Formats: sequence, C-alpha cells, structure tokens
Amino acid sequence: MSTKRDYYEVLSVERSANGDSIKRAYRKMAIENHPDKNPGDAAAEQRFKEAAEAYAVLSDEQKRQRYDQYGHAGVDGAGGGGAGFASAEDIFSAFGDMFGGGGGGGAGGGFFDQIFGGGRRGRGRRGSSLKVELALTLEEVATGVKKTIELKRAEACGKCGGSGAKAGTKKKTCGTCEGHGQVIRSQGFFQLRQTCPTCEGQGETIESPCGTCKGRGAVPKTSPVNLTIPAGIQDGHAERIPGQGEPGEGGAPPGDLIVVLSVKEHDVFTRYGDDLLMQTRISFRQAVTGDEVHIPTITGESVAMKIPPGTQPGEKLRVRNHGLPRPDGYGRGNLVVQMQVTVPKKITSEQSELLAKFDELETGKKSKKDQKKTIFEKVKDIFS
Repeated sequence: MSTKRDYYEVLSVERSANGDSIKRAYRKMAIENHPDKNPGDAAAEQRFKEAAEAYAVLSDEQKRQRYDQYGHAGVDGAGGGGAGFASAEDIFSAFGDMFGGGGGGGAGGGFFDQIFGGGRRGRGRRGSSLKVELALTLEEVATGVKKTIELKRAEACGKCGGSGAKAGTKKKTCGTCEGHGQVIRSQGFFQLRQTCPTCEGQGETIESPCGTCKGRGAVPKTSPVNLTIPAGIQDGHAERIPGQGEPGEGGAPPGDLIVVLSVKEHDVFTRYGDDLLMQTRISFRQAVTGDEVHIPTITGESVAMKIPPGTQPGEKLRVRNHGLPRPDGYGRGNLVVQMQVTVPKKITSEQSELLAKFDELETGKKSKKDQKKTIFEKVKDIFS
C-alpha cells in the first residue's frame, strides 16, 4: 500500500505559506505537468493529480486545519480521499474557475485549453457539480444511516429531449467556427484557441428554440436522491456521487453531486476521532472504596464499569470498544469516562463523627510510622 506524500511537499511550499503562495505553486505545477504537455508520461500525470489533491485541501481553511492537526487521516474523503478525482478531466471541472475557465469538460475550457489547444470540439460542456450540506446526529454516525434529500436541479427537457431545439427542427452547424466549437486568435507568436462566441462551444446553433426550455435543453426540477452513509463517518467528509449534478450541454455528461457531511454536537458525548468522552458523577464513598456503576453508551444501551478504590476527581476510565465504529470497518473506538466526585455540602452529626474517626485513624497511621524512626532520623527532620 503506497503512502501519500505530504501535501506541502507536493506543492513545494512551507507549512506557513499563505493562500496566494499555495495557489501560485499549484498553478505552476499544473502547467508543468499537464497531460497535454506531457503525452504518455504517467509520472507527470501522477504529479498533476497529486498537486490537485494537495490544493483541494490546502486551499480550504477548515480542511487545512484538520490536515495540519491530524495529517491525511484528518481529511480522508475531504480532498483526495473519498471525494477524490477520478481523472484529469475531473480535476479541470473542480478547478477550472481558478484559471478563468468554465470547467475542463467544455470546448475552450479556459486557461488550459488556451495554452495547450485542448478542448472537445463540437461538444457541449460537462454539467456543473452541485454541493449540498447534510447534518448528522452522533447516533446516526454510530450506526450508519440512510437519508433522502430533495435536490433542486436542472434536468433534461422532456419536450425536446435535451436538444434545446423545437420539435420537428434541428440544430445547424455554427457558421463562425464551422462546427469546431472554437475559434483561433493570433497573439504575437502564439495562436490561442478560444470558445466560439456565437455557439458558446457547442459547434451548433438553434434557430427555433424549444418553447418549454427556451433553448437551454433543461428545466428545473426537484427530485429525491437516496444516500447510504456508513457508520463512523468523519465530520467534514465530502461524498461524491457521480452523475447526480447538473445535466451537460449538447449531450455532454452530467456533473456530480458533492454531499458535505457535518456532525451535530451531542449533549452527553464529545467526539475525539473514534473515541467518545463523557463525564459521570460518583459519590465520595464510591471514589474512596470503589464500586460498579452502569453508564450510557451512544447506541442507547448501558454498560457496567468498575470504579477502582482511590479514584481521583477528574480521573479518566476507559471502556473499550464502546466508542464509534472506525471508518475502515475494523473495530471501534473507546468510551472514555471522566470522574466527577461529588462532595456533600451538608452532612449529619453522625457522618461528621465518622469522618473525624476516619481522619483520626489516618493520623494514627502516620504517628506509628513516626515512632519507628531512629533518633538520627528525628533530629534530621528537625533541622531539614
């Protein structure tokens, strides 16, 4: 199993680098290792993907904080993990706006297409990805849960079949770009490819638009999306669902749906990775003599826990395997119980006498120890 490189090392920046420095470093690496500039170079393509993964985390303040604190484990699924990039085209879609483009899927997709002459001529743009946030309870994280969200998005027009053209009519080849979706503009020694301004990269124009979708090929619609969320999911995890975003233009594939999960605070338990921390109160007597108590768990059941004699206020006891399931499916974290010793504010005269007797016995033990000291030890105690 390969080990991921440190994200700061990937972009060759210091850990104290600001957002602008990180952006410049990513842009430089993306240009140097772009697949169009390095055809057939698997190592360059790998560096290109690594740079995009690193930038996805370090350019986001919250993800960067988690990465700085926990390393790759803190951002699994949030950047390069579960919500990673399936291909170079997916990277362009996620970061196209950084370079002034509209995503890597479309013809003339901005910065990269202008420099390297890429783009898919005569085809529409890949659909935009949608991002939604979903809050979970800690109980749902403990067991896993199925959720249904109502998603409002554009879907292919049923009247025109997504073509945008009125029924009985067809699209025509664009006269400006002659169906290529791009035009070439000379600038000094360079020739730059740009999206055709007439057909907007489609390569075709619509003379008689559909009356339902007004030529857009899509109409707004609210539809349910079913999600299965595994147990042990981390706060901030981003789940990518392919093909559930906005529809593509001109037959291009749809975008993805990105669901960002957050975990609500709990009244009893505090989460630390896979472990759960809670506090419980015990009496002075229980702390001194020990006892067995039953404490609640996140799954709703109670579990027996032994309190050893001499337990101190604030001491933490561990109940193994009663925390949260680990995301990899192997085992569970622990339940950590912090002891809060209750000291009575009022006591009876009988209780007071018993405590005095207890104190007397403790003092007596110390006196007997002192009696066993030699004369030299006693003199030493006087002058020490």
